[in-house]
Amino acid sequence: MKRLSEERTKILFEKLAKYIGPNVKQLIERPDGTYAFREKKDRVYYASLDLFNSGNTIPPDEKVSCGTCFGKFTKSNKFRLHITALNYLSPYAQAKIWLKPPAEQQFLYGNNVAKSGLGRISENTEKYQGLIVYSMSDLPLGFGVAARSTIECRNAEPSSVVCFHQADIGEYVRSEEDLF
Repeated sequence: MKRLSEERTKILFEKLAKYIGPNVKQLIERPDGTYAFREKKDRVYYASLDLFNSGNTIPPDEKVSCGTCFGKFTKSNKFRLHITALNYLSPYAQAKIWLKPPAEQQFLYGNNVAKSGLGRISENTEKYQGLIVYSMSDLPLGFGVAARSTIECRNAEPSSVVCFHQADIGEYVRSEEDLF
C-alpha cells in the first residue's frame, strides 16, 4: 500500500470536509493512536499506522486490503465515498437528517427524501451541503446532499424534495435549475 499523493490527499480531504468539516483532523489524530490513509489500486484505506506497518510484511501482490475502505478514485480523479466509511464519519458529521420509518426504506432503495419523510434536520444546514442520513433511532443509513436549507425546509410543501440520495446526483448539481 502506498501513500496518497498530495493532489489525491487534497481531493480526499475536501470530500471528507463536505461531511465532517474541520473534524477531519480528529480522524487522523485519535486518542488510541495515529491513523492514516493509504491507497491500493485507486481505493483508499483507513487504519492505524501500526496496522499498515505490520501489513508491509506481506508481499504487495498477495495483499488484498489493509484497513477499512473509505472509497475510491474514479478515472476522472474524483473521489467517491463508500458506505463502509459511514461508521467512521457519522460521529463527526456537521449536518444530519433523520428520516421517518417509511422514508428510510425509500432512501435505502435510492430515492430522494421528501419533506413528508423528514423527521428532524440539524440546525444551520446549508443548501447542497453534504449530510449524513440517520433513522429516527440514530442508526446511520447513508450519505446525502441537502436540497434545501433548514429554513427552507420549514416552509416547504410536504411533497417537495429536501434531501438527494448521494448516488443520484453526486457532484453534478450546482443550482436548482440543474435538477429539473
